[in-house]
Amino acid sequence: MSYCINPLCLQPDDPGNMTNLVCRHCGSDLLLQGRYRVMRLLSDQSGFGKVYEAYNGAVPKILKVLKPEHNSKSKIIELFRQEAAVLSQLTHPGIPQIDPEGYFQFFPRHSKEPLHCIIMEKIDGLNLKQWMRQQGNHPILEPQALKWLKQIVEILHLVHQENYFHRDIKPENIMLRANGQLVLIDFGTARELTYTYLAEIGGGGSVTKISSHGYTPPEQEKGYAVPQSDFYALGRTFVYLLTGKSVTDQSVYDPLNDQFHWRDHAPQISEQLADFIDSLMAPTAAARPQKTQQILNDLANIYSLISISKANNNIEGSTTNQSFKTKSQPNISIETEFVKPPRRRWWLGGILALVVGLFGAGGWLLYKSYNASLRKYQEIYAQELSVVDTKTFTGHSSWVNYLVISPDGQQLVSASADKNIKIWDLNTGEAIHTLEGHNSYVNYLAISPDGQQLFSASADKTIKIWDLNTGQEIRTIQGHKSYINHLAFSPDGQQLFSASADKTIKIWDINTGQEIRTIQGHKSSINFLLISQNEQQLFSASADKTIKIWDINTGEELDTLKGHESFVNSLAISPDGQRLFSAR
Repeated sequence: MSYCINPLCLQPDDPGNMTNLVCRHCGSDLLLQGRYRVMRLLSDQSGFGKVYEAYNGAVPKILKVLKPEHNSKSKIIELFRQEAAVLSQLTHPGIPQIDPEGYFQFFPRHSKEPLHCIIMEKIDGLNLKQWMRQQGNHPILEPQALKWLKQIVEILHLVHQENYFHRDIKPENIMLRANGQLVLIDFGTARELTYTYLAEIGGGGSVTKISSHGYTPPEQEKGYAVPQSDFYALGRTFVYLLTGKSVTDQSVYDPLNDQFHWRDHAPQISEQLADFIDSLMAPTAAARPQKTQQILNDLANIYSLISISKANNNIEGSTTNQSFKTKSQPNISIETEFVKPPRRRWWLGGILALVVGLFGAGGWLLYKSYNASLRKYQEIYAQELSVVDTKTFTGHSSWVNYLVISPDGQQLVSASADKNIKIWDLNTGEAIHTLEGHNSYVNYLAISPDGQQLFSASADKTIKIWDLNTGQEIRTIQGHKSYINHLAFSPDGQQLFSASADKTIKIWDINTGQEIRTIQGHKSSINFLLISQNEQQLFSASADKTIKIWDINTGEELDTLKGHESFVNSLAISPDGQRLFSAR
């Protein structure tokens, strides 16, 4: 479809305009600058403008259009045009590339007022706020934090070298490309560092104030932004990423005393990294690192220190007693062995490594077990398996989220953030089918008990059913309001259970795709589902730090298990059916 950007058009999204050169309702041009065809409105909540998806031939673009009500405000027009000017001077994979036209004006039919437009590269991915929600607001781990910090600071290094600073760094303004590269967007707030500007802030002159609550430093709130203001916002951004909590959440920020207590919510990182992030957020600009090169050097030192510390670290443990409450027993004595938290590993870069050799010892695994009869928790410290020999399957263009092997052991199925599913021949390593259809990350896969159908759960809020032999899509199941994280089958194979970031579990009829029941009770994203060996209970693990037990036939909540101090990500039952294991 062609979308008409004339704000007075009565039917801008008329499908009849698909191939037209002018709008059939208002007569405005549909081919902007003779080459850009607007396809749909993406957002009208983006600052001062509207954001559209446009195409130059087959190449997707982003079109930003200033809302007409701001045409009389010269300062806003200046900021809008400034984004095009800044982007035209910067070339980096972490900065959106602007088209040669950059900024242009478009006059709708019969209008004397122009629309101010910017056309630029479309980044295929989510911003970090969306990405965190897609992950159930799980805090990122230290290796990922160091990698992302380095990427953003390298972008800022270029920006600052060109005598600009951003002034609005926050999770919504950082996007993640499918290849893992972070991209800093929204340069409409960027400011050029000139002697005139320095004279203005030095003399108390008037400077446009840009503010994002929770991320803007004190000096910028007063209208005196400097390059070091970007470092403060960067620190606040990583507090959010490392804790999974809003920087204005009172569990991490005390507004009465203006104090930050975020470290307790990020136990997965080292003291060195925590100190570094605190230095970025120093109250005064003078107390923060002064240059991007200094930050890059500090990050390199932290990485070296952490690597040495890991190499020399010995396994440590201590035993304490705690009390927790459950429905059936108000006070239960729990013996817990606290050990070093694990580092969660992700498949990155679109390369799938399949283990086909032996395993060696190395690293650690932490899990918590629950004895169904004794109601006793115990944390166990075990050796993690490390790969000795691998076969590598290459084909995905982004990270791989989940793997499943076909019942006959001949095929491997992989789910990726590139929105695709691939079916591989395990013997040859060749891709047999690529399953396309999801509009966002594919998070989970499950094969039906009869081995004939594949079920995929996605961040696009849908479940798709595929023929495992042909790769053809059979049905799409819709009903969840947010990302779907996990799937499980009923014992008879006739029903499907789905867990979502919308805090619900849904039960579906596999044959019709119709919803049978919705189970509610968790206070945050549900990450994992497991059915008991007696086939009577359903267990659910959640980001609300609890595990719930449900009657599989009625959906009634039977019990809530508490004890984890962070998100519960996975569950397993011992072979004798007497113990439930939960991993955070």
